[in-house]
Amino acid sequence: MKQYDYPIVKTLLDTDAYKIHMQQAVFYHYKNTTVVAEFICRGQNILGCYSNILLDQITMMTSLCLTTEEYIYLKSFSFFKDEYLHWLKKFRYDITQVKINNYYNRLHIRISGLWKEVILWEVPILALISEVFHNNSSPKITPKIAVQHLDMKLNQFYRHTKLLNLSNLKIVDFGTRRRFSYDVHYSIVKRLKENFPFFIGSSNYHIARILNLPPVGTQAHEWFQAHQQISVNLIDSQTLALHMWLYQYQNHLGIALTDCISMDAFLRDFNLYFSTVYQGIRHDSGDPIAWGEKAIQHYKNLGINPFTKTLLFSDNLNFNTIISIYQKFNNRINMIFGIGTTLTCDIPAVKPLNIVIKLVQCNGKPVAKISDSPGKTFCSDNKFIQSLSAEFGLKCKK
Repeated sequence: MKQYDYPIVKTLLDTDAYKIHMQQAVFYHYKNTTVVAEFICRGQNILGCYSNILLDQITMMTSLCLTTEEYIYLKSFSFFKDEYLHWLKKFRYDITQVKINNYYNRLHIRISGLWKEVILWEVPILALISEVFHNNSSPKITPKIAVQHLDMKLNQFYRHTKLLNLSNLKIVDFGTRRRFSYDVHYSIVKRLKENFPFFIGSSNYHIARILNLPPVGTQAHEWFQAHQQISVNLIDSQTLALHMWLYQYQNHLGIALTDCISMDAFLRDFNLYFSTVYQGIRHDSGDPIAWGEKAIQHYKNLGINPFTKTLLFSDNLNFNTIISIYQKFNNRINMIFGIGTTLTCDIPAVKPLNIVIKLVQCNGKPVAKISDSPGKTFCSDNKFIQSLSAEFGLKCKK
């Protein structure tokens, strides 16, 4: 088994943009809110054997801090506030918040503490698990091999789209959490920036900074999940989450995630005011074509011109599915496509991990995600997910 005497995660900004964005909102509005998050491996991979290596790596992360250059970089974005950035510069990871165990070769991770602190653990821990696993299971893979495979896919893309009008195509990197490794991730994004005119940005703040790309990201499921226990009434939780995001960011970061309690439940709360003020919405589960049709019809029903809105597709995309979705909705609504695992861990003979870290509690009470895709619904408390489903008029599904 490969051992490491150096940190894999080398900067606080080697994370997804929505984590930093959500952290600022939590910092201002929910300073004392506590949460618990747990690791889930949706596959059958044996990961428990890496628990000691992961603990060493996570311990090394406690020395990370925002550098002066990174501070100045974040300050260049008008939506970041000075008080938050000053606090972030003093922020350090607290190792006592993370519990890691090897239980019959299954990896167990539980993270608990103040939400404003716990929120930054998820992405780097997932990236660490993926990199340690792949370095041990596929030690001969290099960034050069990954880039060569990317070049082959891009050549196929151009062959398949030579008769299409791609003037509205926009693709971004969403691949931090399940990347093969940081070096592969960086090399892939660098190649796309140099050779792929449809590539417009990255969700990784560090890579976006050093490659001079726009960082892309708004909020994740945990923003809506936590509000299930922050809101006085469960039925108002999505509305409160949407309101508080606007209160924090106003005209910035205006893409809302739709599938924490299913697309249908989301659209019932996404009224004329929200639909007008938010720039658009993000797809992360369920059939993308059916979802897109619902979104367009929703805007039309409210008298909103779909051409003034953006759909961000981000669920298990590859270049072929992007072409299919683009052809369906081009000239009907604006689109952005976020590619994750199939961009940064798509290498011959390599099978990516299917891993997540999800909130299970907020303020000591359970929270849930009711997905539009089978197998993605998650809650550790059956009574709560039944209550949530009943409150929003949904069939309870796993």
